[in-house]
Parts: sequence; structure tokens; C-alpha cells
Amino acid sequence: MDKKKKKFGIPHTYVLILCVIIVVAVMTYIVPAGAYDRVTDPNTGKSVPDVNSFHFVENTPVNPWEMVQAIPKGMTQAASISYFIFVIGGAFAMIKATGAIDGGVVRFIDKMKKRENLVIPAVMFLFSILGFSIGAAEEVIVFIPIACMIARGFGWDDIVGVAMVSTGACIGFAGGMLNPFTTGIGQGIAELPLYSGAGLRTVGYVFFYIIAVAWVMRYAKKVKNDPAKSLLYGTERPALDVKSVEETPFTGRHKLVLVAFVIGLCIMVWGVMTYGWYTTELGALFLIIGIVCALIGGLTSKEAANAFVAGAKDIVFGAMVIGLARAILVILTEGQILDSVVYYAAGALEVLPKAVTSVGVFWVNAVINFFIPSGSGQISTMVPIMAPLADILGITRQTAVLAVTYGDAFTNQIVPTSGALLGALGIVNVPYEKWLKYNWKMVALWILMGSIMLIVATAINWGPF
Repeated sequence: MDKKKKKFGIPHTYVLILCVIIVVAVMTYIVPAGAYDRVTDPNTGKSVPDVNSFHFVENTPVNPWEMVQAIPKGMTQAASISYFIFVIGGAFAMIKATGAIDGGVVRFIDKMKKRENLVIPAVMFLFSILGFSIGAAEEVIVFIPIACMIARGFGWDDIVGVAMVSTGACIGFAGGMLNPFTTGIGQGIAELPLYSGAGLRTVGYVFFYIIAVAWVMRYAKKVKNDPAKSLLYGTERPALDVKSVEETPFTGRHKLVLVAFVIGLCIMVWGVMTYGWYTTELGALFLIIGIVCALIGGLTSKEAANAFVAGAKDIVFGAMVIGLARAILVILTEGQILDSVVYYAAGALEVLPKAVTSVGVFWVNAVINFFIPSGSGQISTMVPIMAPLADILGITRQTAVLAVTYGDAFTNQIVPTSGALLGALGIVNVPYEKWLKYNWKMVALWILMGSIMLIVATAINWGPF
């Protein structure tokens, strides 16, 4: 009897991250421990490494028992993001229980049936604006269930829904024309004029947008033509399917719920832009939005509470994986090898020809992004090292800042340590391994395009300096 060959597949998300945790723990026995002294940057007020202060310290390898302890420690450190995801899931479930979202989405789909080719480009453009203006990442997670409902209504799948929002925001984050967390902080540390060089950044943004939209639309068309080709085919999915207009009422009360929801989103944007709100403030805001919408929608207290619990329960997988991934950073920190990785990576750039030095800076930061997935965190760590190194290597500081921002942004769409990505996937239970299979080639195209942009920046001596 013929035996079927087993096809190799990407392991389960938890298994994949656990393997990375083991590898990083082993690295603490191999990579020499080291540290940079930290100083306060006068332009940004951020704590940054002194580029000339690196020194080796006594090794503190992480043993197996400490490695396991890093997991609950990581969950504790990532608690703010994990609870933010729980609150969004619960609040969204309360709003959805009123029937307002279903009614609004169904009518949007009905109106756009003859123009569905505009939906993906338009939605991704909208979220890219949030990406390049307020540096939106975790902030857009709340929109993903709605985007998935829209995607299903057009015959696509939840991967398309996540991509419209998460990848859309990432496009703008990478372009970074007005991004305060990457371009703003990076230029401040490098002593460049704030938001200078927006022209070339905008050109890159346009190319990244075209690549991403084409990639998402190509996949969406394939799924619509044959649902069995969806990477999620056969997997258990959240209950986000939509019905016909006739089966879905849309009353005046439903419209008031949506008005309250939109007002809440406007308050969110105002709070982020004016006061720098993050997960704590946004979690509180969405809890209020959920309760207000439930009251307007006519839910009883028991119905609202049951909906909240059901919504939070549905995203346990995603909330837990964020804490699990944070264990990687815990091990790197306790093993004191994070600064060593940065030091050796920066040193490797000195042997590259000038024409591709900026590309090397970009690729090094793409790797570093695995270990430091926070945009402002990576910028604050790498720009103080890369800016003076750029002076030595013969490239402009403007180019070096762009290389660091590209290195931070692109791989956020695939690294399993990104809280924003894992939160986006977790809120609609899209397995990380399925997303990686879908998206890694698009990220590779972004990296290629980013490399070309940096070669051009080097060739024109992009400045002002």
C-alpha cells in the first residue's frame, strides 16, 4: 500500500515561539555579554546608548529553569497589550450584539458590490494615513473584526481583513513622513530638521502601497474564485459572517450606536495625537464605548456582560501569544546579550562598500527588529549608534535614519515578536503560521524596494546631511 508523503508545514504558533525561546536561551551561553552606557538625549529626552561606551560584562547565561520562568515574566511585561486585546474583543462583542455593526456592514457591502475593486485600495489607503501621521500600530486592532466582516461579505477571507488594516497601517508606518515614533525621534537624535526629507519618503510610500495593494488583491481574487484556496480553509473561524440586507435590520437605534462608535473613534485619534494615549487609555476608552453602545442598543446588563465575556474568550489565543513572545526579550535582557547583538551587527557594516552601506544598515535593523519590535524602542537604540557610524561610513545621517526606520517597519508584518501583529491576528484567530505563509513574499518585495530606495538615497547624497 502506498504511503502518502507527509508535507512539511510551519509549526503551530506556540511551538514556533517556544523554539525561538530555546534558541535565544542557548545564545546566552555563546554570545559574550555586553552593554552600552545609557545617556539622556537632549533633543528627545529619550534614554539612548552612548555609541563609544560598549564594554563586555560578566556572562549571565539563562539556564533551563530561568528560561521557563521567562515565559510568565514575559506575560507580566506584556500584560498591558494583552489586556488591551481582551478589552477590545469584549467591547466589540458588546457593540456587535446590538446588531448595529452587522446592519452597517451589510449595507456597505450592498452599496459597494459593483465597485468592490475599490474597497481594498481605499481601506488600505485610509489606514496608511493613520500609519504615517500618528504611527498607528496597536491602535488599529479594533478595526480588524469589522474589516473581516467586510472581507467575508465580498467572498474573501479573514487574512484579507487583517491585511487591509494591519498591512495598510504598516505601509504608512514605513513611509513615515510624519511618524512621531520613528522619523520624529530618529531625526531628533540625529540632529536633523524635524520631518525633513519627506519627498523621498513619500516616493517610497507610494511604491510600498502599490506592492501591498496588488498583493492583497491578488490573494483576495484567488480566494473568491475558489474558497478552498484560502489559507484558512478548514480552520475554525470566529462568527463574523454577514447575512443579506433583507435578513439584517438596520433601525434608527442601530444608527445611533454607530454614531456613538464613530464619536469614540474620533476621541481615540484625538487622544493619541494630543496626549499620546496608548494601551491603558485606549483600553479604558473602548470599555466606555462598548458600554455606551450596549446601552443605546438596548442590551440588558446580563446580555452586555455575556457578550463581553464571549468576545474576550474568543481571543485568548492571541492575547496569550503576545506574552509568550515577550519571553524572548526577557531572556535577551537577563542574558545581557541584546547590546552585544547590536554591537556586532554595527561592526559588520564597516566592511561594506559605500554604495550598499545603507542597505546593510537596513538589513541589520531588519534583523534587530526581531529582538526589539518596538518602533520607538528600536529607533532610540539604533540611531545613536548608526548616526555617528554613518559619518564614518560616508553616508548621510538622513539616509541612516531612513534605513533604520525601514528596518523597523517592514518585518513588523512577519516577526513573531511584534505585539501589534500578534494582536491583529489574535483578535480574529488567524494563526501566525498561516499569516507567515501568506505574507513573507510580500515583505521580501518590500525589502527589495526599500533597498533600491536606499541605494538611490546614497547616490544622490540625500540630506541635508
